[in-house]
Amino acid sequence: MYDFIDRPVTELDNDGRFLLWAMRGWVHCAAKGNCPAQSLGRAFAGFNAQAVLPDFHIVMSLLSRRASERVMLAPMGCCRIAEHEAMLLALWRDVGIGRRENVRATLSHVVPADTVAAVAQAMSRASAAMTIAGFGISLINPQNIED
Repeated sequence: MYDFIDRPVTELDNDGRFLLWAMRGWVHCAAKGNCPAQSLGRAFAGFNAQAVLPDFHIVMSLLSRRASERVMLAPMGCCRIAEHEAMLLALWRDVGIGRRENVRATLSHVVPADTVAAVAQAMSRASAAMTIAGFGISLINPQNIED
């Protein structure tokens, strides 16, 4: 999380920017009363990532409905990565590199215990679909940070 918080969006690689845009877009569509999956479908298809969308939608829906506190994402055009966005980007990266225990531990602070497995499984399926679509989900990292 601390790799991402309050960093400029421009420091994310292209895959990280797309994922951040998708999360913000999902929240923006839902707030307007539109179906996020339908609204984001074209963009995902444009990146040959339409197989990602169903599980991505499940993840975002569960986080939206079941989080112990409201998950706050920045507006679409915001040029900095907000706190909850940083946490989610770190979660996606951890899923991508197989840090299952980290993912479940973090999720246990975000959603009720009975929802952790569902979110983790949907994230895992979405991450696998991202990899197939050519996204380096496990490599999401701000470009200017040394590991």
